[in-house]
Amino acid sequence: MKKQTFLYALLFGAALSVAASAQRIATPFNDGWRFRRAIDSTERNVTVPHTWNAEDMQVRAGDFYAGEGIYTKSFTLPEAMREGKRVFLRFEGVGQVAEVSVNGQFAGRHEGGYSAFAFDITSLLHKDRSEANTVVVKADNAARKDVVPVNHNLFGVYGGIYRPVWLVATDSVSIATTDHASHGVYIMQRNVTDTAAEVRVRVLLDNATLQPADLTLVNTIYDREGHTVASETKPLRLSPQGEREYASNFRLANPHLWQGREDPYLYRVETLVQRNGQTVDSIVNPLGLRHVELRAGDGCYLNGRKYPMYGVCRHQDRWGLGSALTNREHDEDLALIMEVGATTVRLAHYQQSDYFYSRCDSLGLLVWAEIPFVNQVTTFEAGNAKSQLAELILQSFNHPSIYIWGLHNEVYKPHNYTAALTAELHRLAKRLDPDRYTVAVNGYGHMEHPVNLNADVQGMNRYFGWYEGRIGDMQGWVDGLSEKYPETVLMLSEYGAEANTAHQTELIGETIDFQSQFYPETYATKTHEAHWGIISRSPYIVASYLWNMFDFAVPMWDRGGVPARNMKGLVTFDRKLKKDVFYWYKANWSQEPVLYLTQRRLTERERGITSVTVYCNTGEPAVRLNGKRLALKPGTTAVHFVADSVRLRRGKNVVTATAKDGAGNVLTDRIEWHYAGDTEGKVREYEMKKEHGGF
Repeated sequence: MKKQTFLYALLFGAALSVAASAQRIATPFNDGWRFRRAIDSTERNVTVPHTWNAEDMQVRAGDFYAGEGIYTKSFTLPEAMREGKRVFLRFEGVGQVAEVSVNGQFAGRHEGGYSAFAFDITSLLHKDRSEANTVVVKADNAARKDVVPVNHNLFGVYGGIYRPVWLVATDSVSIATTDHASHGVYIMQRNVTDTAAEVRVRVLLDNATLQPADLTLVNTIYDREGHTVASETKPLRLSPQGEREYASNFRLANPHLWQGREDPYLYRVETLVQRNGQTVDSIVNPLGLRHVELRAGDGCYLNGRKYPMYGVCRHQDRWGLGSALTNREHDEDLALIMEVGATTVRLAHYQQSDYFYSRCDSLGLLVWAEIPFVNQVTTFEAGNAKSQLAELILQSFNHPSIYIWGLHNEVYKPHNYTAALTAELHRLAKRLDPDRYTVAVNGYGHMEHPVNLNADVQGMNRYFGWYEGRIGDMQGWVDGLSEKYPETVLMLSEYGAEANTAHQTELIGETIDFQSQFYPETYATKTHEAHWGIISRSPYIVASYLWNMFDFAVPMWDRGGVPARNMKGLVTFDRKLKKDVFYWYKANWSQEPVLYLTQRRLTERERGITSVTVYCNTGEPAVRLNGKRLALKPGTTAVHFVADSVRLRRGKNVVTATAKDGAGNVLTDRIEWHYAGDTEGKVREYEMKKEHGGF
């Protein structure tokens, strides 16, 4: 929790000591909660983050509690928050509709399970501030047709106060706290080059004194070492009637640019509000100076340099925890994303933790952020979709890692309504943030679909060999689109196949029954080997995002031998096992030396004559079977090597691989296979299907 507290202090200028009581104070509000489901009478003690679906939504298809949960907490207002302060409750995320009351009085309602919200509770607190105050939060994750997502079909909306809560106190004159729960400071950058950059810092101020306030607004840009780069001091007279916006404009010479993973350089922008020479409020925000350009048929350019878009998608939940994560889990996910060599991440299909965005800023990952307008259209969700988009943009405005706003994913009929709403979302995004791209995603493969082309970028989800066609069909699809629509900016927003690591077989083809209970890991590996080979040679695909970095819960599904699970991840749901495809992408994307033999879990071999596959990004390796060196042929990329028609002996077989990295260090890998003879009937059936085009 210390890291979370520090982050909040950084972004919100929180002074966490009584000595600094003239400024805002933010204290964690996560302990001491009592919880019960609305259908239960017994309360229990819980600590936030908390979800009541950490188990049932992950293990039983269609059998989980979606409804109301009630949280209660009593507290005494800290001494430093009493006199002359406005007091707010700020929730980072409650799934998915929240109603908050303080001392029996209504404080506010929020609809949307993934964005932050803040309520001014000053007038609801007891006049005698030494008395105990009681907060009640009613959280409801039942599907509603007017709140996106409108169902639990593609992922579960976990119920509960599943992100941290803060008790915040500000001076009566402060930077606005309740503008969609944003930071109240919006940093815009224009004309960014390595010789100059224009920065505009917009500040929203709020005066609750009932009288005009004579103030001084100071905006200062500091470099990483803490040296002042630019500063402006602006005297002003703040009206008590409504919030007012003020801006400072800077032109920085020879800026140090934010260059993705190579050099994620961050400045910081400090905003001070002073009255009578004393600072009454302050906020610090990150500033990463960068220019992102997407060129049709060419790719992504970061600060004028071609930037490889090695993309993964990420769902935020994990086994045994649901969505109630701490920073430790976020950091673990990011470590795996960085290890595989990703340069960009699609945070699907909803706004994720602000901490996660902040870490992407400092790690240099380009981020696709989106709202949960996904899977189904009801025609009642327009207002809520717009509200969640405004919250996403304003709360996340200052993260340099974010380069694009996602408007929808796989929503269709009625086409006219969906197309019109997407266009409205696009216009809203451009009004709030004219400098970032927008994207909408279709699950069909043809550009002329009626809901397409209402955003800056067209995303398409393609699962060749899984939900449609054969694995190799991706090449024809890419070629056809590039020929017909060469000027369209296209991203491959999802692709992949499911892999249950307990399911292993050599007998795979070019298609699979995705509704079956058998999802062999070997099939997913073959799919990704083919698909990344095509993607890596297709400049028409401006960026691609494999689905998914991690297995995740799908509470309405029962497929592949594991109920309530989508197993398209490179890493298992508990983050304990990296599948073969993890090392496939690490070998292709990462700068770290990789030597990896595949099919290491397929220990019981079904065929006497088989193949050996190895990934190596330091040149051609030496591969041996039972001591005899094998002849290798190239695979689908430069790191892919295959030895075909390899004959196993009965019993134990040892496969080894060796290579040298750039420093001359020897890399080794070793696996053992066992062969007891061709499986009667199974191999013959496979050969007959292959011969007659059954795969």
